[in-house]
Amino acid sequence: MRKETPQALTDRPRVTVVIPCYNYGHFLAECLATVFADSDRVDVDALIVDDCSPDGSADVARELAAADPRVTVIAHETNKRHIATYNEGLAAATGEYVVLLSADDLLAKGSLARSAALLRAHPEVGLVYGFSRRFTGTPPEPRATLRSWSVWDGPEWVAAVTRTATNPIYTPEVMMRATTMKDLVGYDTRLPHAADYHLWLRAGTRGGIGRVNGVDQAFYRVHGANMHTGEYSGDVLDIEQRHLTLRILFDEDGHLLPDPDRLRADAYRALARESLILACRPYERGGDPGDTAALARLAELATEIWPAIRESALWRSWERYSSGRGPLVPAPVTALRDRAVLHLGWRRWRHSGISPAVRSL
Repeated sequence: MRKETPQALTDRPRVTVVIPCYNYGHFLAECLATVFADSDRVDVDALIVDDCSPDGSADVARELAAADPRVTVIAHETNKRHIATYNEGLAAATGEYVVLLSADDLLAKGSLARSAALLRAHPEVGLVYGFSRRFTGTPPEPRATLRSWSVWDGPEWVAAVTRTATNPIYTPEVMMRATTMKDLVGYDTRLPHAADYHLWLRAGTRGGIGRVNGVDQAFYRVHGANMHTGEYSGDVLDIEQRHLTLRILFDEDGHLLPDPDRLRADAYRALARESLILACRPYERGGDPGDTAALARLAELATEIWPAIRESALWRSWERYSSGRGPLVPAPVTALRDRAVLHLGWRRWRHSGISPAVRSL
């Protein structure tokens, strides 16, 4: 990875922002306002794809399109679910660069121009991301000082990300070269929970990865209807889907990576360790561990993903907890450690764009 001084745009590239929408019509006007905030520096068009929302979102989208010729609408007559909706919108995008922005999320001022400038300066880069702020209610004041660009060789970035088995990207902060997106043919329907993670990794097997540093590129809205906090929540499902993602990646695209067997082993080890940490955590915190069947499944998943974990100290801790014996370290001490490691890991992720493995720095 190399750090560079950012360069300004010298022309006006065309960017299509695809906005999938399901029951988020009340967010659309605010979302579009942030999409067009950069229209002084890039040519932007927006494509809203409504997935047969029962709340009248399609009518809201049509009203917005009637008021602004830069907005077009695709309205489904039947619900096609999120992956098909994403892919239909991305396939219809006509810009040189493309952004997928959920109707409940927002872009930061200058986001499109900053990402497009990196793609302009680096034709070998297929995907650019940055930092996306989480918010509830009113978005916070964004960080606005652009400090640097990070540019990775694609396989180098894939190695760094799979080594921790974590997804460092939310989604609204991503801009992709349209040719890269078409080569990848969109999101994989086999991965309803982790298709974005899979897409980012596959992009790294095709070209370079860039990151805009120091500024907030987007805002990810947190509310009760978020897909990742609702239908697809749950640690067991999350581990299962990331395992499937990694298996598909290395089975189908591993030939595009150097030393894929080593990368696979590193990724599986990290994911198995995370699964077992999640199984142990409720016991470490003391009191009623809750759903012990789910915790046992997490431990079982750890052994399925990386059988050698049975030889680790972490596994011995699991055996102690699951047999009814309490933790050796007092729960408040463990909680304090976890908070400190989580905070430091978050700061590292915000600064570098690469998430550390769970409970590590």
